[in-house]
Amino acid sequence: MEIPSEKVDGTLILKPAGRIDGQNAVDFQTAIESIVSESTQAVVLELTDLVYISSAGLRVILLLAKTLKSRNAKFAMCSISGSVKDVFDISGFGKIISTHDTREQALASVTS
Repeated sequence: MEIPSEKVDGTLILKPAGRIDGQNAVDFQTAIESIVSESTQAVVLELTDLVYISSAGLRVILLLAKTLKSRNAKFAMCSISGSVKDVFDISGFGKIISTHDTREQALASVTS
C-alpha cells in the first residue's frame, strides 16, 4: 500500500486514500511504520481521500498515535468526513486523538 506523504514546515503529512479494512490493515500499518520509522517530527494524518475504515484500521491509527507519543512527537488528524467521520465519532477516537476540520488547523495544533 502506498501512502502519499509530504513535509510542510517540518511536519510529516500522510494522506491515505480509499479503504482501510481487515484486508489491507497490515499493509497500511507496514506502510505507515516505514514512512514514520524513527521520526520524532510531528505527524498529521489527513483523511480527505479515505472513504472507509474498519476497526482494524482504527487499531493501526491508535498504534501510530502511541508510537509517536512514546517519541514525544505530536500527532493530529484532519479532514475526516462522511462514514469515516461517523466511525471516529462512534468509537470515541476524537476524544483520544486530536482531530481538526482542516489541514491548517491540524498543522497549527502540532506546531504550537
